[in-house]
Amino acid sequence: MKNYFSKFISISIFIFSIASCNKPKTISVSIDTDIVNPKTYVVHKVANTIIIDGKADEQDWEQAKYTPDFIDIEGVKIPTQQTNVKMLWDDTYLYVYAKLYEKHIWGNITERDQVIFYNNDFEVFISPSNDTHNYGEIEINALGTVWDLLLNKPYNVGGKPKNIWNLTELKTAVFVKGILNDPSDTDEYWSVEMAIPLKAFAELKNKPKTVPKNGEQWRVNFSRVQWDYDLIKGTYSRKKENNKILPEYNWVWSNQGAINMHLPENWGYIQFSDNNPTEHIQFKHQTDVITEQITYALYRNIAFKKLKYLKQEKAGFQIEFEPIKVDQEVINASFLKTHTGFTLQTQNSKKNIVYSISENGLIHRKKINTTKK
Repeated sequence: MKNYFSKFISISIFIFSIASCNKPKTISVSIDTDIVNPKTYVVHKVANTIIIDGKADEQDWEQAKYTPDFIDIEGVKIPTQQTNVKMLWDDTYLYVYAKLYEKHIWGNITERDQVIFYNNDFEVFISPSNDTHNYGEIEINALGTVWDLLLNKPYNVGGKPKNIWNLTELKTAVFVKGILNDPSDTDEYWSVEMAIPLKAFAELKNKPKTVPKNGEQWRVNFSRVQWDYDLIKGTYSRKKENNKILPEYNWVWSNQGAINMHLPENWGYIQFSDNNPTEHIQFKHQTDVITEQITYALYRNIAFKKLKYLKQEKAGFQIEFEPIKVDQEVINASFLKTHTGFTLQTQNSKKNIVYSISENGLIHRKKINTTKK
């Protein structure tokens, strides 16, 4: 996909009040650093059986393409250790294979649904409806211990995790190229293979609640949590300084723009294809990703950042944004303060879809009729 968001974007806001006839004030705000350009991946269909053993040595896996190397979660720093992912699918499972290079492979959490990211881990985030609500998360450490949970919405808008959501048909395996929990050797990598049941995620979709079909697109991201370690009497643990555990590193497939995996609007896109991995299929966005990402950037500024003062206005207060120009496209946006919160609305001047998003972060898409009478 062309990087539409690499250019500086500056917008001005014309403010007017329904109850006032005063000349509108104009202020400027920059959102260029708030816009994320999600990555994409075409998931091809398997031709043969995939055995979940952590090795991914079947022909289908060998033909599937790796993602680029993971990057820092904020998209700036380059990780010290390499991570890559492949994906495949069939009518029952989404298959994920991750290869995590690491010189010292360790883990000590053995009970399911504990906080797995207190160990070095690999994490999968899946949103089947591309609207930030109702998504699942799977975490696994080098011991193969799993934490699977469901969120009805992101934490920043009051989401609550449901740990009782267990993927009973989930299949996982870990392979270690080295010796686990042995500080006397230098390890090479550990790999994770998953068969993620599609039916469980189809239940989270907006209508129709069906498993994906050829061409369907979901939002997905992957994260690797990595800790500096202490070695005390031959046992690994998270490193401390001044009796405080040092912060973890977060390495991801698609840039989140912040140290927060629970911004589903910034996850990458996957497209399911019936073609086998040897056939090249071009990813093509099915929604107006430019307008969507600008909408989310404006929303975050209003909900949590430099424009949050707008939420203090009286119900009925409105603003209109000066048209936002990205490449050859123009996006119009407006804000309305409501009794319950606010509504942000955007539209690309070349498209016939209006996007709206409220205080809960849930985006809506509505086609408009441009037919002249």
